Amino acid sequence: MSTKMQRPRGTRDFYPDEMMVRRHVESLMREITERWGYREIATPTFEHLELFTEKSGGEVVEGLYNFKDKGDRDVALRPELTAPVIRAYVEKLQKAPKPVKLYYFGNCFRYERPQQGRFREFWQFGVENIGGKNPDAEAEVIALADALIHPLGLDTMLRIGHLGVLRQILEGIPESLQSNILRLIDKKDDEGLGAVLDEVDAPDEQKYNLQNIISTTGDDALKFADKVLSDPAPLGEFRTLLKIVNTYKVDFEVDFSTARGLEYYTGMVFEIHAEGLGAQSQICGGGTYQLAQLFGGERTNTTGFALGFDRILEAVSPKPPKNAIIYVACTQEVGGSAVKAATIIRQHLNAEVHIDLMQRSLTKQLAAANSIGAAYAVIIGEAEVNQGTVTLKDMMTQEQRMIALTDAIEEMKRHLISHNCSHNLICK
Repeated sequence: MSTKMQRPRGTRDFYPDEMMVRRHVESLMREITERWGYREIATPTFEHLELFTEKSGGEVVEGLYNFKDKGDRDVALRPELTAPVIRAYVEKLQKAPKPVKLYYFGNCFRYERPQQGRFREFWQFGVENIGGKNPDAEAEVIALADALIHPLGLDTMLRIGHLGVLRQILEGIPESLQSNILRLIDKKDDEGLGAVLDEVDAPDEQKYNLQNIISTTGDDALKFADKVLSDPAPLGEFRTLLKIVNTYKVDFEVDFSTARGLEYYTGMVFEIHAEGLGAQSQICGGGTYQLAQLFGGERTNTTGFALGFDRILEAVSPKPPKNAIIYVACTQEVGGSAVKAATIIRQHLNAEVHIDLMQRSLTKQLAAANSIGAAYAVIIGEAEVNQGTVTLKDMMTQEQRMIALTDAIEEMKRHLISHNCSHNLICK
């Protein structure tokens, strides 16, 4: 007896009803992003391993799906899409007019113990604005992230910080240790942060300033930064950014404890958190960074974000419009006519059109039409073939009449649209 096959650990199957929701949200995000002038890019599912170790060091390998291919090359399934997109930009798009505005949607992989809300295969929807001038590009990217999430009706909080402000407070501490401190701030690891500050023998004033600015939000955080920063430039740029974000009418909170914890970020960083997800509440993260020069390109400011598509789907239960379902039923003697009618209907209406594939009786075909929620049945028998007509049956009212197929198509279209029902019947 053969062994029952199961999917690999940390992966999921998405069945039709769930895929309908996923595709609906994905389509909504694509439509909004393209209205903002961003164009889609797709990159390979696997890349050379060094693409991901170049910016993060060898320790990142522990969390990757990496392996040697048959040519003895080190490759890895992509853990995220920012690095592949910037690699592709360096290869082909460096001379393109700036800004280069790209978006992507794809699956990513991480090798870690699966847990609630975290899988080994997951999906990201993201944006990269390459070469845009700050702070205008930064504000647009933040506003676009908000615009993608807002229609989903989630209760969210957008937090914006600036690493330039934090690094100025950390002056005097070696840069490598600064990056570690920023990771601890991002993880809200107060105990670990205190230990590192003690280890580097940070002055009490520096400890106080850092603890104060990361535990204060809003205007109070900005006012405190005004008092303690020796160079006002980063804070001035940050205030300009916030003013532009306000112009977009986006609600946010200034929070310098938003540090993202990734070394390639250079200035503004932001996160969006959603209610109802517990500890895994972050659904979006992004900021301004420089990566192109690490991959052989020119140093270029880039602002981008990635949405945790799976987490968003956990937090929202959208009800996408369903296509109208039309069932073409026929007697066995005229099966060819049903195929022809179904083909014509598919050419004129954006609907699910089914025909009988089980050689059932006409009565059982109509029962099948009812069971799948068909709005209409188009019935064809010898009488209809002889008269060049079809019988159009409204499955809700059970009313039916014999009319020409072209008239039946027009009637289905008018009736479903005029009644504003849940069906999404749109003329092609």
